[in-house]
Amino acid sequence: MTSLFSRLFGHRAAQPAWIEVAELQRRLASDSVLLVDVRQPEEFIAPPGHLPGAINVPLDTLAGRTVELAARRQSIVLVCKTDRRSARAAAELLAAGVSNVAVLRGGTDGWHARGLALE
Repeated sequence: MTSLFSRLFGHRAAQPAWIEVAELQRRLASDSVLLVDVRQPEEFIAPPGHLPGAINVPLDTLAGRTVELAARRQSIVLVCKTDRRSARAAAELLAAGVSNVAVLRGGTDGWHARGLALE
C-alpha cells in the first residue's frame, strides 16, 4: 500500500547509503567520519569489541540523540554486529532529516572477518 501511494504521489522515503569495509577504511584515513555503534552497551564493550573510534548510541536511545548527532556536521556511519539494527537506525535518522548517513555492510562481524582490529 505504501509503495502505491509513493508511486501515485511521487513521494519516496529516503534510503540509507551502504558502505563497504574497504571504503570505510579509506574514508577513516582521510575524512572526518563519525562512527556510531547502535548496539547495547554490553555488546559494545564485549569481545570481540567495536570499531576504533566508534561511539555507542544504542538504537533505543537514538531518537533522543538525533539533534546532537546532526549538530556534529560529520558524515555518520552506523554500525552494529551485522547491519540490521544499523539499517533501522539509518532509516530513523533519515526520517528525522539527518542526511549524509551510511550503514557499514556486514557490521562489526564483516570488519572482524577481514582481520581488522576492534577495540
